[in-house]
Amino acid sequence: MNKKEWSSQTKKDEVGVIAIDFDNVIHNNDKGFHDGTCYGEPMDGAIESIKKISEKFRIIIYSFKGHPERPLINGKNGTELVWDWLKKYQVDSYIEDIVWGKPNALVYIDDKGYRFKNWNDTIDFIKILGVTSE
Repeated sequence: MNKKEWSSQTKKDEVGVIAIDFDNVIHNNDKGFHDGTCYGEPMDGAIESIKKISEKFRIIIYSFKGHPERPLINGKNGTELVWDWLKKYQVDSYIEDIVWGKPNALVYIDDKGYRFKNWNDTIDFIKILGVTSE
């Protein structure tokens, strides 16, 4: 694939896509890794919101659970466990894909996101978190 084809494909991939983080956005992950399963209940409003968003957008879920080096749990990788959880709550048919990296999308719904505007405001925000040495 040449540069022009790649650029075109990248733009096409994000058209109509809303990317949603799985843990603590869709799935209550209040115990962290715990036993490796998707043990949590849906976050309040998650199921209804997925259905509503899917009426006008394609939904891609992203989750670190899909990391290729994550150990298998009961013979399944993290992506398979997420699919199982979605099936349990009958929302798998509203989801186009599950990925572990950041997919191309119009917008990202994430519990740990920061809305970038400029670097000065970003550095000020990070200082509040206590991450910088200044």
